[in-house]
Amino acid sequence: MVVIRFACELPSFEIETNSPQVNSLVTPGSLITKETGFMRGHGTYMQDECLYSSVAGVVERVNQLISVRPLKSRYHGEIGDVVIGRVTEVSQKRWKLDTNARLDSVLLLQSVNLPGGELRRRSAEDELAMRQYLKEGDLVSAEVQNIFNDGALSLHTRSMKYGKLSQGCLVKVSSSLIKRQKTHFHNLPCGASIIMGNNGFVWICPTLLEDAAGGFVQNLETVPYADRQAISRLRNCVAALAQSKMMIYDTSIMYAYDASISLCCEIKDLLLPDKIAEIAFMVRKQFEMEKE
Repeated sequence: MVVIRFACELPSFEIETNSPQVNSLVTPGSLITKETGFMRGHGTYMQDECLYSSVAGVVERVNQLISVRPLKSRYHGEIGDVVIGRVTEVSQKRWKLDTNARLDSVLLLQSVNLPGGELRRRSAEDELAMRQYLKEGDLVSAEVQNIFNDGALSLHTRSMKYGKLSQGCLVKVSSSLIKRQKTHFHNLPCGASIIMGNNGFVWICPTLLEDAAGGFVQNLETVPYADRQAISRLRNCVAALAQSKMMIYDTSIMYAYDASISLCCEIKDLLLPDKIAEIAFMVRKQFEMEKE
């Protein structure tokens, strides 16, 4: 027998708005508060002088403003975020990139390092050579420099750690699952490197070395078989964590990687539902042991 319940029949619950921890999970139609004096933010609506949630997500409060951050939505960038984007258009003095945001992000010619890290003003010759630096389809790691009035992101790659991405594997997950950290570039002990973009794009590649070419020279040498195996296993581990709705960062990825090794799983088997459940259980158990 299948029991079907309408949203209006679901029990509503009230959160404690006076508590400093307002990170409560709500569904559409859930009662947030009956108190007055609060401002209605995104993801909420007023009815009968009560504040309700209009989306499924996490309640956030800033002073008197209450909003609900959706669990699944387009990426909303913040200044300083590390992002990974794919070039979609080369236009005058700028590139447009798909960064999983509502609008395409903009990478200005003056916001990139020239080959060799040369510092000088950009000339007409540089503008004509833009397609030699980056062209449609190229993957780029960058940092959010500014946010335009329409919400589009302005990016820059002025640090040597940013630039064109060559050999590796791209995994797309929900941006809400990427944990914010001081650094999003990690050389993992399994023999691979990972770049976790705040926009939900995760790049897994052979161990990164210092790049003195300004981020434009691609390494097209053959990747050793052991590195390809490690990259493939890491890719499936990230996908398993994302499917289990677990936060993705260097520690959780290595726990999942070690769990897959201890289970003696083949790389292709990591995508099976029962293996994903086992790996998620072992990762959670590892975190619980750390807390004790």
